[in-house]
Amino acid sequence: MIVGAGFAGYRTARELSRMSRGKADITLLNPTDYFLYLPLLPQVAAGILEPRRVTVSLSGTLRHVRLVLGEADGIDLDNRTVHYADPEGNEGTLAYDRLVLAVGSVNKLLPIPGVAEHAHGFRGLPEALYLRDHVTRQVELAAAADDPKSCAARTTFVVVGAGYTGTEVAAHGQLYTDAQVREHPLREGVRPRWILLDVAPRVLPELDEHLSRTADRTLRERGVEVRMGTSVKEATSDGVLLTDGEFVPTRTLVWCVGVRPDPLVEGTGQPTERGRLIVDPYLRLPGRPEVFACGDAAAVPDLNTPGEYTPMTAQHAWRHGKVAARNVAASLGVGTLRPYQHKDLGFVVDLGGAKAAANPLGIPLSGPVAGAVTCGYHLAAMPGNRVRVAADWLLESVLPRQAVQLGLVRSWSVPLDTASPELARVPGGPSESRTGQDAKARSGPGAAVPEDVTDGPGGGADYQTITAPTPDEAKEGADPEIADAAPGAGTADGPATPDEQQTITAPTPEVARDESGPEEAGSRSGSEPARNQPGPEPAKNQPGGEPAGDQPGGEPHPAPGPVKRTEGTPDGTPAKGNS
Repeated sequence: MIVGAGFAGYRTARELSRMSRGKADITLLNPTDYFLYLPLLPQVAAGILEPRRVTVSLSGTLRHVRLVLGEADGIDLDNRTVHYADPEGNEGTLAYDRLVLAVGSVNKLLPIPGVAEHAHGFRGLPEALYLRDHVTRQVELAAAADDPKSCAARTTFVVVGAGYTGTEVAAHGQLYTDAQVREHPLREGVRPRWILLDVAPRVLPELDEHLSRTADRTLRERGVEVRMGTSVKEATSDGVLLTDGEFVPTRTLVWCVGVRPDPLVEGTGQPTERGRLIVDPYLRLPGRPEVFACGDAAAVPDLNTPGEYTPMTAQHAWRHGKVAARNVAASLGVGTLRPYQHKDLGFVVDLGGAKAAANPLGIPLSGPVAGAVTCGYHLAAMPGNRVRVAADWLLESVLPRQAVQLGLVRSWSVPLDTASPELARVPGGPSESRTGQDAKARSGPGAAVPEDVTDGPGGGADYQTITAPTPDEAKEGADPEIADAAPGAGTADGPATPDEQQTITAPTPEVARDESGPEEAGSRSGSEPARNQPGPEPAKNQPGGEPAGDQPGGEPHPAPGPVKRTEGTPDGTPAKGNS
């Protein structure tokens, strides 16, 4: 039984499948039916690669492996069973003889007011798709804005965390928005502004100084504002307050401060090191020779540096998987146990365009040469889709980039505080099974935050009751194309009766993220669903829900037309301020 199909879990399943040749019963439990190649996720957010290019089918590439779609929410080590919930909310239990825990990691949270409500992470495909749509929408709305302050705020993008992910997101993001404003010119004197923050003294603090200097120079030449020794003190719907006292008006806060082990790890009751399961050099849990752990979920001793543990990187996780597979086989009498020992062969950092920073075999490279090495490395490392990825890169070099909003992932679908960044929340879907167990990791003033070894340096919300309007109340100001399909608006056979009104729960104005900005709040027809609530059902004829007719590009609302509020400010408009 293998739990998780990230770098470590996928490699374990692939190696075991190859070694067993169908003679062993191998089960892989994972919430999705694909392996996600995370290093290329910034290119998905920047519109270079289509989403399916960075996903590799599990059933299509793992022969002799039984795939069970589901999310593990409990492990009974004594009875050797794993409890899980499938995508439709049904529960099940799987038994095992050997268990490999490769559940990976989730977004790292810090007790900073407003971050959980107003920031988005970058750990899964839904978050990348949301960021791509959101950035595109902000530039398009800014191009049409008459207010220069609103235009500047919409085209200001703040990225927190200057590690691998944050650096690449900022580098690709600046190129993407610069290309977009050529199609949608902004007000005179305004250009997209990307700000990269980190409390560390330099970019890519976990890598050598050559890579750091190359990345820093490239970012600054491109126009990215690199601010080291600075982070976010407070986040609001209007912008972010920095630790140096400056308030930056913005509608976009990308949280890339690092990762923490999956909350499932703590539920095992086994010893941990900063949230990671302690294992021996053979990746086995002490006293549990039938249980192995690898990847970000495991604290694997670094035999090259006694007393240390291997860092939480994809490179180590991929190699953990190979050793775990061989040691599982050895525990069954095939082969011999091998300790995990690996020497880094170098790193590559994709900076967008033809730029990159790399040091293969310790040789420092930069510019187009490093870019070619980086592309070659990713093509060699990907377990599939190599031709498709190369084709997208070729098309990107000769054709203009397509900047459109697909509208498939909304803000409330990808909350920062989640134990499942690989899954987007959907209306009417099963609730997240493990978020409640992760109370210690929730953000908010005074929240306890587990330490981890990643680079770089959230909470509850009050709710108000909102009654959805009847069809008569929604006649004015509603989009006629979606009114009939909206919740409570009736069916094609006739209008809804007053009894068909529905009551929903939505965040108070203080905690609701206002995608259209405070200046347009008065014209909104409803409140955005809370990020940690599934929200109302979207229009039946509009995948993901269409924006309200009078709010182009805005977030979906419970129903078109005016809203009866039972709480809020005296005039019924959203109140400004942080939660």
